[in-house]
Amino acid sequence: MAISVSAPAHNCGLTIGIKRSFHRLPIHNVNLSFNCNLSSPLYLTPTFSAISASYRSSAISNSTGIESTVVSEDTTNVLDDVQVFDLNGQGVPISDLWKDRKAVVAFARHFGCVLCRKRADYLAAEKDKMDAAGVALVLIGPGSVDQAKVFSEQTKFKGEVYADPSYRSYDALRFVSGVTTTFTPGAGLKIIQLYMEGYRQDWKLSFEKDTRTRGGWRQGGIIVAGPAKNKITYIHKDKEAGDDPDINDILSACCVQAN
Repeated sequence: MAISVSAPAHNCGLTIGIKRSFHRLPIHNVNLSFNCNLSSPLYLTPTFSAISASYRSSAISNSTGIESTVVSEDTTNVLDDVQVFDLNGQGVPISDLWKDRKAVVAFARHFGCVLCRKRADYLAAEKDKMDAAGVALVLIGPGSVDQAKVFSEQTKFKGEVYADPSYRSYDALRFVSGVTTTFTPGAGLKIIQLYMEGYRQDWKLSFEKDTRTRGGWRQGGIIVAGPAKNKITYIHKDKEAGDDPDINDILSACCVQAN
């Protein structure tokens, strides 16, 4: 796989080219191009070739992340000292979010991310089932309270939204980070599909300094936790951007009672 990134100095344009050959199906070129000059309209123009519709569907839907029911005591102890902030700027220990209840907690890549906006909708679509089981739905993003407010207003997310400006929850859960986990063929194809569905990246949020230097390359995940501070019964760590697990796995972990 070859990934190339170029950014002209004057207009902040960025072109991402991904080339890779898959078994039985060569993908000759996938390009995502956009202009991030904040004084003019922002566009993303995807082009791709030699990709069948059936392959695009399967490539987008398959989760490649790591699911686990084992979270170390060290991790839960560190999380107990991590503080996140609600939309009013009130700080709360992150483990208090599931201390007295069970919760599905999603971690976004950053608040401007188009893939994270899809994750919010994908989880919120099942909120009725979570409500019926007494399970809270929470989304945490690396960034400021102001960024969290913009995300909440834009997405109308039905759950609770918190900001983790320190990124400490991401460090404690050991979520992966890096350019090569962000610009992948799977992520590129999913972005194309989401733009076709009407989702949009918030480029202003995406290019704020803190997101650009830290949050933009950090992947997230999803946990099911509680009730009890040290009880995390399911964790999915994204291997790449947009790596959503099967929703049925999450519902089984959060909302299906054992016989």
